[in-house]
Amino acid sequence: MTQNQADKISKNGLNQGQRPDPEVVPKAQRRNYTASYKQWVLEEADKCRQQPGQIGALLRREGLYSSHLTTWQRQREAGQMAGLKPQKRGRKANEEAAEINQLRHENKRLIRQLEQAELIIEAQKKLSEILGITLERPKDGEK
Repeated sequence: MTQNQADKISKNGLNQGQRPDPEVVPKAQRRNYTASYKQWVLEEADKCRQQPGQIGALLRREGLYSSHLTTWQRQREAGQMAGLKPQKRGRKANEEAAEINQLRHENKRLIRQLEQAELIIEAQKKLSEILGITLERPKDGEK
């Protein structure tokens, strides 16, 4: 191996004995951007429009895709400043459905309690009948 080849290898870093860490992150994390950061990027992109290639440099420097920029611009044009804030993923919470679900559970619980109370009353009636105890019925005006 000549000195020239050895210099090329050492410049490329092939023989330095350092390898990149092969460990893969178990779960990728979604990037979230604040509304102020999005606003700043849009302002910088507007400033970069005078010179060709500057928007690409901005996107590379910030680690963004052009789709980020177009989406944020559409949101800004539509007047959705609140739309620039990160949104929660998944189904939207339906308050009525949650309330209906809660009422159904409560209804089931109350039905079980009623059935249990009716069983107890039936057992008391049978026991009083067996023992020969007469149950006094309250008069209309009394409790």
